[in-house]
Amino acid sequence: MSRNKVQFQKGMSLSDFLALYGTEAQCEQALFAWRWPQGFVCPECGHEGHCVLERGLYQCHRCRRQTSLTAGTLFAGTKLPLTKWLLGIYLLTQSKNGISALEMSRQLGICYNSAWLMKHKLMQAMLEREQSRSLDGVIQMDDAYWGGRRRGYKRGRGTRGKTPFVAAVATDPASGKPLTMRMDRVKGSFAAGRSVAGVAST
Repeated sequence: MSRNKVQFQKGMSLSDFLALYGTEAQCEQALFAWRWPQGFVCPECGHEGHCVLERGLYQCHRCRRQTSLTAGTLFAGTKLPLTKWLLGIYLLTQSKNGISALEMSRQLGICYNSAWLMKHKLMQAMLEREQSRSLDGVIQMDDAYWGGRRRGYKRGRGTRGKTPFVAAVATDPASGKPLTMRMDRVKGSFAAGRSVAGVAST
């Protein structure tokens, strides 16, 4: 029996993740590389010359602006170590069916309120990133519904408790393999038997 290539695509194991981001020093190095891939750049004047102060602050040689590694990022002002944050990102993105704030608090060993705030900050960052991304190439679209069946109500389209949305997938013109996917919620459901499936080329 053939396997679903999407379900069985290779991911990162927990042991591999911990080998890369298991210590605070590793997380700081990774965050520095993500934020300043070409080396430090002052967020105020754009100058590259800097020094590192004892408190871990980066000071620009030109304007003397001091900034921390997490300033202006998702982790600004947090009291949690970066190891907790990156592990939270791993748990949120690797779980096929999602993860609740309660389960995240148990896995990370933090209080529920901190886990709830972390999860919503991460999801908001993911949403903003996806909203700024546009699809190109060959686009395939279809309507779909989120939510299960509720007892006492009809099945199928328009049933109460389901959220309608449109899914669009950008595919490679040569191989037909999916490249990028985007889902947008819509206000109403589509009429029975009518599909928005189609192919568009840009």
